[in-house]
Amino acid sequence: MNTSTVELARAHRVWFDKDNLWVQLTDGRQVGVPLAYFPRLAGATARQRKHFVMSGGGTGLHWEEIDEDISVPGLLGIHTAHPMAAAELRSGQTNATR
Repeated sequence: MNTSTVELARAHRVWFDKDNLWVQLTDGRQVGVPLAYFPRLAGATARQRKHFVMSGGGTGLHWEEIDEDISVPGLLGIHTAHPMAAAELRSGQTNATR
């Protein structure tokens, strides 16, 4: 994954169908993830699913009522939680490349 992919991993729109959470990213990509991966969302009502907050400019999704938090970069398999890991990802240098 290149740096631009990391920087553009921001939600623009969120919706659900019967079996999936869908996220449209600010760069136009759409990501669908089975609700089975998120038991709290799977068990939530349609009203509860619609009541969420985007944080961090679209990098985070939060459902207060059901206590669910999702990292948008995490949905893409981009793991940037640790500052050193994020810096390595941006530079293209990881333990495997040193």
